[in-house]
Amino acid sequence: MNARRGRAVHRCIGVALVVAVILHVAGLWITSPPDVIDALLFASPTPFSVWGVIAMWAIFVTALLALLRSRRALGTRAWRLGHSALALVIASGTVLHALLIEGTMGQVSKIILAVLVVAATLKALSDLRAWVLLRRRRG
Repeated sequence: MNARRGRAVHRCIGVALVVAVILHVAGLWITSPPDVIDALLFASPTPFSVWGVIAMWAIFVTALLALLRSRRALGTRAWRLGHSALALVIASGTVLHALLIEGTMGQVSKIILAVLVVAATLKALSDLRAWVLLRRRRG
């Protein structure tokens, strides 16, 4: 896959992720508005909600960064560092959110998927030129 097509696919997946999060929160709002308010105010008694809210806001900030990037408001290096740092927050928050929820999915399958998400995120971040250049400048 060439770089242009890869970026287009990445962009589509990002938009789908934002839409999925909005639908997820809207569904939670329909079933229990007080729980959503508690989660958004970090007042929920459930520990998994904190990680979900952190990941949600990181997704929204990432989408905002992507919009700013398309308008050349940020430099390439700053955008890549910010985007990838937020990706790390999103992946971590999502993994913790999912692992702490007791639901229909089994613990073993959740752990396997969590390990795969963390591995893929770390691999993608370690391959980015922006981080390699940052390591070279400090080292």
